[in-house]
Amino acid sequence: MENEKVLIIMVDDNPANLKIGKNVLSEKYRVATAPSAKKLFSLLENNYPAMILLDINMPDMDGYETIKILKSKPDSKNIPVIFVTGRTESDAELEGLSLGAIDYITKPFQPALLLKRIENHLQMVTQQKTLKIKTAELQYLNSNLENIVKEKTINISNLKDALLKTMSKLVDFRDGITGTHIDRTQYGIKIMLEEIKNSNLYPEETDEWDLELLLQSCQLHDIGKIKIGDNILKKQGKLSHEEFEEMKKHATYGEEIIEEIELLTKGSELLKYAKIFAASHHEKWDGTGYPRRLKGNDIPLLGRIMAIADVYDALTSARSYKQAFIHEEAVQIIAGASGTQFDPAMVKLFIIVSEQFRNLTASGNQQHPTKDVSRKEL
Repeated sequence: MENEKVLIIMVDDNPANLKIGKNVLSEKYRVATAPSAKKLFSLLENNYPAMILLDINMPDMDGYETIKILKSKPDSKNIPVIFVTGRTESDAELEGLSLGAIDYITKPFQPALLLKRIENHLQMVTQQKTLKIKTAELQYLNSNLENIVKEKTINISNLKDALLKTMSKLVDFRDGITGTHIDRTQYGIKIMLEEIKNSNLYPEETDEWDLELLLQSCQLHDIGKIKIGDNILKKQGKLSHEEFEEMKKHATYGEEIIEEIELLTKGSELLKYAKIFAASHHEKWDGTGYPRRLKGNDIPLLGRIMAIADVYDALTSARSYKQAFIHEEAVQIIAGASGTQFDPAMVKLFIIVSEQFRNLTASGNQQHPTKDVSRKEL
């Protein structure tokens, strides 16, 4: 269709040349003719051609002066110009190309050759425009890549954290806990980790830690309870010796569950941390804990940190078998277990930040001073 043809303007002061040129080009292109530079500039006020074919020898303004004006104006500087002229000297061709023409064709021209050279140049212009668009798109993507990746990473991290939290809270609900135990222990871990960094404690162990992954992974510390029967998890009152021995297995079960996930996912830093939390948060400094009866610094540091956060929350939370301790007494109990149940260095650090832990006491719990702890697992 005529509307689909691109526009070419042919400028020549010779009417015969314009007629010949129009007859040659009209089959493939829309053609407008201009007998002078003045007429060309008039046409350009309402038209933007795909190409200009420009003669050199014209009255009033020659082709060289015309192309200088074209290339000086923002609206026309990018229009491709081909000189079609009777001047055959090499200096004339060199000057024309130097002024910005993309080609130089001498008259009389061969129609097929003229059409082919126009076609080739228009294809090059199209390819250059496409390349410019693609380059701009790539530059935009490159400049925004960091933000795009960051946003995607945050979304994935939030989804992962939500899944971990949901799974962990399901375990809490089975254990007869409100589900906020995970949130409170996670925040307690955060308080401890920040103070460890500030105090420069155990730098050889903590420098390489990814704190965000640590805080996500600690939510799985009690995942092993999923394999403990309801008759034990939901029992009110003191557990028998046999029941308590079964309860103690949740640390080993948690480690095994996470190892199974590692096999399916080829492992990750998050799972590595989670396995340490699950397996070691009930070990005691004096070697009387479980499941491996590790002692002192043989207990992973993450387990020693979690032991304090976990016990603080257990003490200050009401359970079916006990009332909640008040904050001051929970701090006193933990301080009194320094060197037996807990790492002394971690206890000192806990006392420093203990006022921040006060905010973790379960809302709505009835807190009363009491010495009665009736379940051994606390």
